[in-house]
Amino acid sequence: MALFCSQSIGSCLTILCLVLVQCRSALILSMKKHHHSYHHHRTAPMFQTNQSNCALFAGTWVQDDDYPMYQSSECPLIIDPEFNCQMYGRPDTGYLKYRWRPLNCELPRFNGLEFLDKMRGKTVMFVGDSLGRNQWESLVCLIYSAAPQTQTQMVKGDPLSTFSFLDYGVTIQFYRAPYLVDIDMMQGKRVLRLEDISENSKAWRNADVLSFNTGHWWSHNGGLQGWDYMESGGKYYQDMDRLAALEKGMRTWANWVDSNIDTTRTRVFFLSISPTHYNPNEWNGGATPTTTKNCYGETAPMTMSGVTYPGTTYPDQMRVVDNVIRGMSNPASLLDITMLSELRKDGHPSIYSGDLSPQQRANPDHSADCSHWCLPGLPDTWNQLFYTALLY
Repeated sequence: MALFCSQSIGSCLTILCLVLVQCRSALILSMKKHHHSYHHHRTAPMFQTNQSNCALFAGTWVQDDDYPMYQSSECPLIIDPEFNCQMYGRPDTGYLKYRWRPLNCELPRFNGLEFLDKMRGKTVMFVGDSLGRNQWESLVCLIYSAAPQTQTQMVKGDPLSTFSFLDYGVTIQFYRAPYLVDIDMMQGKRVLRLEDISENSKAWRNADVLSFNTGHWWSHNGGLQGWDYMESGGKYYQDMDRLAALEKGMRTWANWVDSNIDTTRTRVFFLSISPTHYNPNEWNGGATPTTTKNCYGETAPMTMSGVTYPGTTYPDQMRVVDNVIRGMSNPASLLDITMLSELRKDGHPSIYSGDLSPQQRANPDHSADCSHWCLPGLPDTWNQLFYTALLY
């Protein structure tokens, strides 16, 4: 692989290292079926096109005035207030004008009508936390903007929300399960069952395409912690090593997929960890003083030479996810969006979220949302990759 660089040797080496990290961290995307050798001999994630081999998750962001692929006004009932940055006052639009270019190829542009036609009569379900909901709403908007005249039906609920394109029999669903495994109430306490997924999984069995994600909730503490006790092996714990807990939960999920999913009729994907941007030192390297304490005010992606690997939590979580998936009998296809998303410090709602009060918006140092993503925005690229892996 040739790497051409007009920058310094140090910058070139940084780019090369990033490419190698991407290649090492991603599983091969199998377009037709999974092979057992898949988790024994890993190389770069290669997507076969008619023109070349494509390292799908390594590449660069390029400006493109043909983006975004839809406007928020085209699907106002679908986008949650916390993701609808333009509606809630974001003044800049440059962050909408970037396209992901993988190494050695161009991604096919998302075609909503083609998606509906090829997925006719099928159900696509996203399962996970609010990042999964972010992606679900993005996919619905991408499709709906291409077929605004088709009859639709939407039912938002908890844990299951459904959007149906009735003329095509296509159903796009989101099932909220931030840990994937079950949470039960016991004597008024929330018990996270690390080895039980039987209740949640009832809703997943009949989907034709499943896309899972988890990660953020496993590290929450205090008021954001989603459980009071963890249960494993019949024992109850007020806390345990969070990576160990994640691994137990992931293995429960992986065993369920291996035991219950017929891969000849159901495709299974796993979305890698979506990074946050709460620490400006991650992208300026301390070279210049920062005027903000998070993603507030960021309007452009990082340059490749300025990025560091995300935080301290996510690489550890990614190793757990990668190891569990590689050990599956029928490995899920990993959509390795972590590094390409890490570059997009400009893509978060920040203070432009309908979930924030005027007082919170006036205090970005403490209230900015640097975890979720604006719509339109970065999740549209996740879905472009998902679309490419699913249909090409």
